[in-house]
Amino acid sequence: MAFKILDEYLNGQCIEAHNYFGAHFSTKDGQSIVTFRLYAPSAEDVSVIGEWNNWDVTKDKMHKIHGAGVWEISIPNLHNYQCYKYHFKNAKGEYVDKIDPFAFYSELRPGTCSRLFNNHDFAWHDDEWLRNRTRNFDSPMSIYEMHLGSWKGKGDDGRTLSYEEIADYLIPYIKEHGFTHVEFMPLVQYPFDGSWGYQATGFFSIDSRYGNPFQLMSLIDRLHQNGIGAIIDFVPVHFARDSWGLVEYDGTCLYEYSDDRKMSQWGSLQFDLGKDPVRSFLMSAMNYLVDYFHFDGIRVDAVSNIIYHNGNKNHGVNEGGLEFIKRLTSKIHIAHHSVMMFAEDSTAFPGTTKDTQYGGLGFDYKWDLGWMNDTLKYYSKDPIYKKWEHYNITFSMAYFFSENFMLPLSHDEVVHGKGTIINKMWGNYYEKFALVRNLYTYQFSHPGKKLNFMGNELASFDEWDESKSLPWILKKYPAHDSISRLVRDLNLIYRHEKAMYFEEHNPAHFSWLMVDNANESIYAFSRKVDKDTLIFVFNMTGNYYESYAIPILESGTYEEIFNSDKDVYGGSNQYNGLPINSELGSFEGLPAHLNIKLASFGACIFKKIK
Repeated sequence: MAFKILDEYLNGQCIEAHNYFGAHFSTKDGQSIVTFRLYAPSAEDVSVIGEWNNWDVTKDKMHKIHGAGVWEISIPNLHNYQCYKYHFKNAKGEYVDKIDPFAFYSELRPGTCSRLFNNHDFAWHDDEWLRNRTRNFDSPMSIYEMHLGSWKGKGDDGRTLSYEEIADYLIPYIKEHGFTHVEFMPLVQYPFDGSWGYQATGFFSIDSRYGNPFQLMSLIDRLHQNGIGAIIDFVPVHFARDSWGLVEYDGTCLYEYSDDRKMSQWGSLQFDLGKDPVRSFLMSAMNYLVDYFHFDGIRVDAVSNIIYHNGNKNHGVNEGGLEFIKRLTSKIHIAHHSVMMFAEDSTAFPGTTKDTQYGGLGFDYKWDLGWMNDTLKYYSKDPIYKKWEHYNITFSMAYFFSENFMLPLSHDEVVHGKGTIINKMWGNYYEKFALVRNLYTYQFSHPGKKLNFMGNELASFDEWDESKSLPWILKKYPAHDSISRLVRDLNLIYRHEKAMYFEEHNPAHFSWLMVDNANESIYAFSRKVDKDTLIFVFNMTGNYYESYAIPILESGTYEEIFNSDKDVYGGSNQYNGLPINSELGSFEGLPAHLNIKLASFGACIFKKIK
C-alpha cells in the first residue's frame, strides 16, 4: 500500500500522500513510535533534528529507502508538540535546516519549526450531517466569509481566541443571521499576518495561531451539529519564499518553476503545476482537509493564475495548470461525492463548472466577479448618470446561465483603500444606507449562491484590518443594527422561498419584467418554480412613486413579503401593506400589471398568493 501511494505520488495521481509522508505515530510492542518520511530527491546526509536529540545532526540519520529520493527513520518515545526539522546537504553542497512539507502542526510564528501531532482518533459527532450532505445545487446556500483572528479579535487577556473559543460565539451568530455556511480564509500555516494566509509555508499544517488540529476539528464538528457547513479557502498557486520553507527545498526547484515564471505578482513563489509530484502534493493537501477535518467545500484561490501563466491571457494557457485542476476536481469528487469545489476565477475561460468528462474544469461553482464589479460600479454612480450605466445591472443575466455562478461580496472588496461596501454607495449618510439595503436585496434576489464577508452585515465605514476585531460597537447604533436585521430576514426569505434557489441555473425560471427602463432606472424580474411566483422590483434613484405600474406575466393577487424601506431596516416605511390585485392592461408586451408604492431607493419582493 505504501509503495502504491508513492508510485501515484510520483505520477501526479495521488490524493493521499499525507498518509505516507510526514511524521506518523504508531505503536509496536506497547511502545510509541514516530516514523518520518521525506521526499527530497537531491538531498544527501539527511537527519531529523529536534527537541528530543538536542538538535544533534549526528543522532537520527535517515535512510534512503527509494531511488526516487524518499528518506525514512522510525524513532521511539516521542510525543505531541515536540519541535523538529530536517537537516541535510542539498544539491548545492550546502547544509540546510528545512521544515517538514507534510508536517501536521507547526510552531507559532515567529518560530519556524514543524511540530509532532498525532491527528488520528478524534471523536466526531457529525455522522448525520455527512450522510445528508449535498453539493447544494438545488438548495439555498448563503456563505459567511470570515478571517478567524479578526472576527472577534483578541480576548480580554490580549490572547487570540482558539478555534474552540470562537465556536462559542460564532455558532449562535451564524444561526441567528440565517447563513447556511461559513467560509474560512486560509487556515494552514503562514508566517506573515498581513498575508491573511494567502502566502503559506505549511500546506498540511493547521494554523497554530488558533490552536491544534483537534481544536479545529472540534469547531467544524460543532458547526455540523448545528446545521452549518464549513468551507476552507486554499491557495495552490503560490507559497511564501521564507528560506526555511519550500523554496529550493533540496537545492533544486522541487516545488516551484525554475524559469521566469518562478516569481508571482505577489512576490511569492509559484508552484510548478506541470510537475507530477507537485500536483500530488497539492491535491493531497486539499484532500487531507476534507478527509481529516470534514470540510464541506474548498474554495480554490486565484484560478486565473492556474488557467493562464501569471493570470494573463496574453501569456498563454497554462496546460500544466489545466491538467492539475481537472485531476483535482475529478479526484476530490470521486473520493467525496458531496464535497463542493469553488473557483475564484476572474477569467472568461469556458467550462469552469462543466464536468471534466465533457471537457470542463470540473468545479461546482464559479465566483461571478464580473457581477460583483459591474454591480458595485453601478451603485457608486450618481442617480443622474445611472441611465448611462443601465447595462451594468442587466448584463449579468446575459451570461449567467453559461456557468454555475455564485455572487460574492468578499474580503477583496473591503481592503487596500477600496472602501467598505457601504462606503462604495453613492450619496449622503442616509442615501448610502438606503442603497446598501437595496444592494443586499438585489444580491439575494439575483440567481446564484450568496457570499458576504464578515462585517458587511454591520455596514461598517472602516475597512477591514486583520489586526483588529470587527467593530461590534456598531450594533448599538440603530442604523447599523438594522442592516444586520435586513441581512437576517433576507437569509430567512431566501431559505424559505423555493423560487429563489431551486434550479436557479435554469433560464426557464427567470424572466425580465422591466429591463429597458434606463430613464427611470427601475428594474423588475420574476422567478418562478412550480406554482411559486416571486416578483422583484428595484428603484435605483431617489424618486418616490405613490403608484407605479410593474408589468407581470401572471394575473392574480400578490403580497409584499419584503420591503427594504421598512422602518425596522432603517427606512421611511413606504411599503405596500395589503395584498395587491393585478390589473389587466398590456404594456411592455405583458398582459397585466401591478400598481405598487415604490420607495426612494427601495427594493421589494412580492409573492403570488392567488
